[in-house]
Amino acid sequence: MKKIRVAIVSYGNIGRFAIEAVQDAPDMELAGVVRRASSVDQPVPPELAGIKITSNVDELGKVDVALLCGPTRSIPETAPEYLKRGIHTVDSFDIHGDKIWELRQQLGALGKQHNAVAVISAGWDPGSDSVIRSLMLAMAPRGITYTNFGPGMSMGHSVCAKSKPGVKDALSMTIPVGTGVHRRMVYVELEPGVDFFGVEKAIKTDEYFKHDDTRVYEVPSVAVLKDMGHGVQMERKGVSGQTHSQRLEFRMTINNPALTAQIMVSCARAAANHLQPGAYTMPEIPPMDMLPGDRETLIKTLV
Repeated sequence: MKKIRVAIVSYGNIGRFAIEAVQDAPDMELAGVVRRASSVDQPVPPELAGIKITSNVDELGKVDVALLCGPTRSIPETAPEYLKRGIHTVDSFDIHGDKIWELRQQLGALGKQHNAVAVISAGWDPGSDSVIRSLMLAMAPRGITYTNFGPGMSMGHSVCAKSKPGVKDALSMTIPVGTGVHRRMVYVELEPGVDFFGVEKAIKTDEYFKHDDTRVYEVPSVAVLKDMGHGVQMERKGVSGQTHSQRLEFRMTINNPALTAQIMVSCARAAANHLQPGAYTMPEIPPMDMLPGDRETLIKTLV
């Protein structure tokens, strides 16, 4: 079996788990890790011993897929660097709404031009939850679906809060209020002398937070509050044909970055083996394309 060579771009929460998922995949091999030049010069973390680390993906030899594990807002700038090299990309871009559509348009054009595939928003929401919502809609075309997150740590929201000037560390917890309504509980550890109220305003007016009930608290240490656990409960009450009162439910509790990384790795398989050049969201990809193994055997096993 010819293995898919995968590069991990950025070594943070998701990158750490992405390495494990690639190493555990029977049809993949880890080409190496791409980090900022300033990070490459630092001492190598013990868990990266024996793994090629570079600031330039060209130094890793042939790379089939790059898993873009950096912050969401870095994706529109980072992904084109790889697509232009003919390297497929998978990201977990998580700003819902028009931003996903705009990214799909941008990367889709580049992918077609350079014979590469971009799988965008390949996390669990957006991502695998989007697939479940699509399936629920097919099962009950009329009705309402409620997606209730948490309680748990939101990585994207935490990274956003931490990016504000004067914030040393941050944790954003998503608290479900019910019927798809959420509260964002944001805990910030500030640098000395920083004005809390300025930080609070910057967080609450950011695109990540401004649509939710967001509450910001200053704490002496964010590290003692962190837990990577998260989860979701999706409920749909709708109509199949002309039959009412169809009730559908999906629930999971997870380690947030570990699941995100695994989904990205599974989508890398689809990008390398099955998809035509362009950009795709997860509902557009047959789930079987994300699995290793022979298609006919999978059909016999799963259908």
